[in-house]
Amino acid sequence: MEAGGAELDTDRYLDDPRWRVAERVSDAALRRFPADVLAVAVHGPLAHGDDDGGGSGEVGLLVATYRPGGGPSPATRRVDGVLVDLTVAGADDYLRQATAITALWPLTADRYVTTRALHDPTGWLRTLRDEHLARLARARPAEFTAAARQAWYRGSAAHARALRLAEWYETDPALLMLGEARLAAATVQGLLSRTYFRDPGDAVRRTGLAGADMTEVGTVLARQAEELAARGRPVDGTVDDLLGG
Repeated sequence: MEAGGAELDTDRYLDDPRWRVAERVSDAALRRFPADVLAVAVHGPLAHGDDDGGGSGEVGLLVATYRPGGGPSPATRRVDGVLVDLTVAGADDYLRQATAITALWPLTADRYVTTRALHDPTGWLRTLRDEHLARLARARPAEFTAAARQAWYRGSAAHARALRLAEWYETDPALLMLGEARLAAATVQGLLSRTYFRDPGDAVRRTGLAGADMTEVGTVLARQAEELAARGRPVDGTVDDLLGG
């Protein structure tokens, strides 16, 4: 195995079936698509090397191909009890994704920065990381504010829907929408502070929103609306604002 980032804990690797499954997938992809696969890497909690999956849990795998449409198809399957989420992307397309500042940036950036290589003979994963970090260094504050505003709209809509469902005593749907509102509010906070997270659970946990109730989430969204207004434009506007007039 070619290790990218921090060194791999050999004992943990030998004891953890997730790594063995990841290597099997990598070997099979290289064997079946030798002319298409540029790099294969693990991303997500497993790539950090400090999670305790207990030998179960999900494996996030990236297969970068020389050209779009090459290699295996993206898929999610459970292999030997291990859930494998396989992302397949053309290398150039993935590099473009890595340099985009979107409303989901706090939830996607980690996969560009922290990976462990299973196959990377050209050092492409380092290029991926460097391109992403260079883009962040060039990014203007207004870009993060615009992305945060889009995430705020999603959170505000989910919170309003959760309130309405709760009034109708639709408890389970209300809780689902409240979860969406929590995650969106956490994403807004990540964008305003340029902080990215390992996954959605990490996002709500680190922002203190994991156990937030309806009122608390509403308070956070209201405070975020004030900050977005202070950064250049209020979240509420006119029809002309919407249409660019």
